Amino acid sequence: MNLATLILTQREVAKLLDVRRAIGVVRESFKAMARGKALMPPKIYLRLPGGDDFRAMPAFLERPPAAGMKWVNVHARNPAKGLPTVMAVIVINDPATGVPLAIMDGLLITKLRTAASTAVATQALARRGSRVVGLVGCGAQGDALLLALAELFPMAHVKVWGYVSQEAARFCRRMRRLLPGVVFEPCATIERTVRDVEILMTVTPSRRPLIKRAWLAPGIHINAIGADAAGKQELDPRILRDATVVVDDREQAIHAGEINVPVSRGQFRPRDIHATLGEVLIGRRPGRRSPREITVFDSTGLAIHDIALGYEAMRHAKRRRIGCRLALFAA
Repeated sequence: MNLATLILTQREVAKLLDVRRAIGVVRESFKAMARGKALMPPKIYLRLPGGDDFRAMPAFLERPPAAGMKWVNVHARNPAKGLPTVMAVIVINDPATGVPLAIMDGLLITKLRTAASTAVATQALARRGSRVVGLVGCGAQGDALLLALAELFPMAHVKVWGYVSQEAARFCRRMRRLLPGVVFEPCATIERTVRDVEILMTVTPSRRPLIKRAWLAPGIHINAIGADAAGKQELDPRILRDATVVVDDREQAIHAGEINVPVSRGQFRPRDIHATLGEVLIGRRPGRRSPREITVFDSTGLAIHDIALGYEAMRHAKRRRIGCRLALFAA
């Protein structure tokens, strides 16, 4: 039996996956989970002294037949050392034997699956033809989010806010080259970024609400992405109470998503979650029901997407003979 394991670097993964392919894989994975064709226990946190952490994210999919895990870190002080804040490794196993089929960079896949999830959610929940977008937080994830959204929406105007002085301006200059038909506006305040937009994406590590209810236009769709651990939140809890809230996974959202702090404080009840996105995609629950309805997608990041995209990268790598093979075990 062949026990060789395929090794893929980030550059090799970039040759094998793009945003458009990721959107298709992620959409089908959401549906599989809603239909009970996948297993995904809640992510496990290994919290370190000083606030950094590691996260173990296992998952299994019936089709394609894949099991695996993403091992990801969050080290906030890494940029000062010339390192990414987030790094990740994905292991893909054969469910039938446990053989490790592939080990690959997980950072690009994390970026792609987050962007693809957001785009799929926006297509399901936002008003059709929405053209004005707000982006609060323009770090490493920002470009992929907008490129994925551009695959599904006719964006015309994007307003951007960043934590650091001139960060939004630099981001807008870069995005004008990638999406030349879109107007990019750097904003000095979060309020300016949020006012009058039809789609809002929040991508910050905030532990206090940044977005006020009074700033929101009727019918806005919000992708709340930054809250991915207990104690994090970006939205005024009043927004959640007034909105139709859809989550990627109920358990993860309650303990580590945008709703985690309001739930712990009694400001939002788990039973008020409208649906998972998978339930909306397969028609088990309705999505948007009126043009003036506020919708919120609470994105925590799902291991099933990491494993599905990792399998997809592995499949194309074998066909194109990309990557190298190592025998980790003796036959």
